[in-house]
Amino acid sequence: MAAAPHVFFLPDEHGGQRFCIHHPAQGATRRGQVVYVHPFTEEMNKSRRMAALQSRALAAAGFDVLQADLAGCGDSSGDFGDAGWQTWVDDVLRARRWLSEHAAGAPLWFWGLRAGCLLAAEAGQQLDEPVNYCFWQPATSGKLVLQQFLRIKVAAEMMNGANKGLMDELKRQLADGGSIEVAGYQVSPDLAHGMEQSQLMPPSGGSGRVEWLELTTRGDPQDDVQLSPVSARALAQWSAAGFQCSSRIVHGPSFWQTTEIEDAPELLPATVAALTAAESADVA
Repeated sequence: MAAAPHVFFLPDEHGGQRFCIHHPAQGATRRGQVVYVHPFTEEMNKSRRMAALQSRALAAAGFDVLQADLAGCGDSSGDFGDAGWQTWVDDVLRARRWLSEHAAGAPLWFWGLRAGCLLAAEAGQQLDEPVNYCFWQPATSGKLVLQQFLRIKVAAEMMNGANKGLMDELKRQLADGGSIEVAGYQVSPDLAHGMEQSQLMPPSGGSGRVEWLELTTRGDPQDDVQLSPVSARALAQWSAAGFQCSSRIVHGPSFWQTTEIEDAPELLPATVAALTAAESADVA
């Protein structure tokens, strides 16, 4: 019988707590340790089901998986408006330390979705050990993620008669040290600045693996569907930095942004196959 997930709160050094779910590896062979890094704001909520399904599938395949809500997100302590970008990077590193203490001796994977990939990459840059990466529909620029998020407020305000210079006004407010509220989320200037500076760049001296998975709803993903030029350039940078890179395009909806909660069932076995193939190649 499969071991039940372990739900707990992981304390930080300031008296806060991070809500965590540990999915223990099943079977006699432990294939790896996986830290899941969730995406930004509502994308996190829309993707909870897929993250849970994938965590269970990876655990069944022999991977220890740790899901952790970042500071101010989900069931973790703190207010979203108090969170900073480095605070979230520290949360990823904190999750990694816990997992290394409870599932040592297996290759480490950071598995990110959308903006979570940016956090995973930055956390990897601060680790003095090999890290493998599983990127789901990765955002390659934090600045673009922030701009897309701010457009939600711009669109709402323009419907109420606001002028077209609102985007510049919001950026000035953040640059001057003020917070802004967007769709119920209070964004601090520290979080905005850190996100703006973030790029999906490989750590120097990289020697791990990158499994890059994207979704499409266009016909059969095997029919000449390729990564976008932006994604292809980013992946090439990781390859040039010494990482062994592989990409897969899977048929399914953009579940992190759909109106209703949706699944992308083909992504689940594709991700397990990607990580187990990478693990087998490392052993060989």
